[in-house]
Amino acid sequence: MKPLDIPARPGYNMGMDNLRPLLSPSMPRRFFVTLSRPENQENIGMVARAMANCGFHDLRMIGIEEPGERAYKTAIHSHGILQKARFFPDTEAAVGDLDLVFAATGKIRKNFSVLSFSDAVEKMSHCDPYTRIGILFGNERTGLTSTELQSSNFRFWIPQASRQPSYNLAGAVLLTLFALAARVERPRMMPLDPLPLSREEQEECIRRIIEGLTEREFIHEANRRHMTERIHDLLGRLAITARDRKLLLALFNKGTVAESGSKDHVSE
Repeated sequence: MKPLDIPARPGYNMGMDNLRPLLSPSMPRRFFVTLSRPENQENIGMVARAMANCGFHDLRMIGIEEPGERAYKTAIHSHGILQKARFFPDTEAAVGDLDLVFAATGKIRKNFSVLSFSDAVEKMSHCDPYTRIGILFGNERTGLTSTELQSSNFRFWIPQASRQPSYNLAGAVLLTLFALAARVERPRMMPLDPLPLSREEQEECIRRIIEGLTEREFIHEANRRHMTERIHDLLGRLAITARDRKLLLALFNKGTVAESGSKDHVSE
């Protein structure tokens, strides 16, 4: 295996290999551009073209079955990206096998914190090279719903000079990928963030915590939506690792956590 080939899910125990030069040619392999409920076929094609321009290859789409003829017309020199795209019924299914999800939003949400564009790009480029990262973009007209945002770890906003409420979908994708490609282009030595659990495992951990708080009546009908969104925001930004999960579940279960029918005490 070449040093920067990206396998699906290796163990995180690389020692001094955590400090390694990150080179742009292999970086895009671990990023997954994800479009939620796209409506405009031309936009889908231009997203594929933007991905090809910046060296990214993996496209996922939610709520549609396949790109149409108009998408291929605007996907100049990038038909292969559309042909290899994967399709999912909902956001949770689309990002379940990924480790971190960054969601683009043009709106400030009450219960979700939002990173600046530069901070989001920096954080993405700082992740361990084995981290599978989803970059989630919403519907052209409505953006991402609060439920869709709950499937992300971080939200970010792309700045603009005008009073226009948001960027065109393909434009937002191009700006994000170009900034990311430029940021990781330079070889450098850097400490890396630990590999998080998959999004599916992170969601399961959060669900168990919410269920526990509901049983204790800390969460109830009057505050359910507010608390659920705030907890997803807080724990999503933590990018939960296996070690974090053990501690979190122990804290919310009075010092012990039952996993696979047994109780493991926190010793780390």
